[in-house]
Amino acid sequence: MRDFFYGIQDLFENVLFVPLEALRFTNSWWISNIINVIFIAIGFAAFFYWMKQMKKYDQEEKDDYQPII
Repeated sequence: MRDFFYGIQDLFENVLFVPLEALRFTNSWWISNIINVIFIAIGFAAFFYWMKQMKKYDQEEKDDYQPII
């Protein structure tokens, strides 16, 4: 079981974080934070899509609710 978690650690440290290590030593603020800008854009797109779906659901909903007395 220990080897499994060390394998995950190795994957993240030696493979997935290599692009971030390259960006770490750049002198440009925009290049260093481009990943954050991309995540913020994805978050806004998902939020507006969700709001659009909620509006569509709200318009389709019929008031058939009858409380149990």
